[in-house]
Amino acid sequence: MSLKDHAAIVTGGAKGIGRAIVERFARDGARLVIADTDEGAGEKLREEIVEAGGEAIFIDCDVSDRLDVHNLVAAAIDAYGRIDTLVNNAGIIAGADFLDYKEDDFDRVLAVNLKGPFLVGQAVARQMVKQIAEEETKPRDVRAAIVNMSSVNAVLAIPNQLAYVTSKGGLNQMTKVMALSLAPHGIRVNAIGPGSIQTDVLKAVMGDEAAKRKILSRTPIGRIGQPEEIAELAAFLASPAASYLTGTCIYADGGRMGLNYLMPTDEE
Repeated sequence: MSLKDHAAIVTGGAKGIGRAIVERFARDGARLVIADTDEGAGEKLREEIVEAGGEAIFIDCDVSDRLDVHNLVAAAIDAYGRIDTLVNNAGIIAGADFLDYKEDDFDRVLAVNLKGPFLVGQAVARQMVKQIAEEETKPRDVRAAIVNMSSVNAVLAIPNQLAYVTSKGGLNQMTKVMALSLAPHGIRVNAIGPGSIQTDVLKAVMGDEAAKRKILSRTPIGRIGQPEEIAELAAFLASPAASYLTGTCIYADGGRMGLNYLMPTDEE
């Protein structure tokens, strides 16, 4: 699944799943644009990749801001002359009971999780279409791919995560629309729907034994997923190995979505 010389943007690329994707893409030979609002973490990751012999730049970018997105795409073109892959990974959460949910929180989450992929996806797709036209590449030979980071919660609801669940459901539909619209150009668009993955947010939850048992009881495979496992999927979807795959969401959830009962855990 070589991504050698592919110019790839990863939003929310400084930490968690985004960082794992950046690291995997770098090992596969991609030239990286790390987009994040955490400048410290982003610059540190960039330095690590460059020291290991890879190519990477960091861009401070709020994906919900059109000007920031314009500057992100411009920086990618300045650095590499093209964009072959986009991973729309940036996302945030804000929890509260439905009756107490604040409008500001709803707007903020949807701005990053749903408007962000639209703004970045559209800007990057326009550049990809331009490249394809200039190179007169046949659709089946185009290597351009977009990967949106969805969630099992695009389908499974959480009562205190109104905006997050809504944004991921919308992102699944956006993925289909993007795939249909961009297919004539040879650009593939897919999504990944992670289940419980060992990010900083989940680590805090897993410190509570009751919460840990609850999570494991709904996961047939019996363990928490790792960011690197999601990165494997992203590398596959961005690579020629997935050349006939578009408009779909792959759920990496340890079997959770197919479960209609709870599983016993080792702790019980």
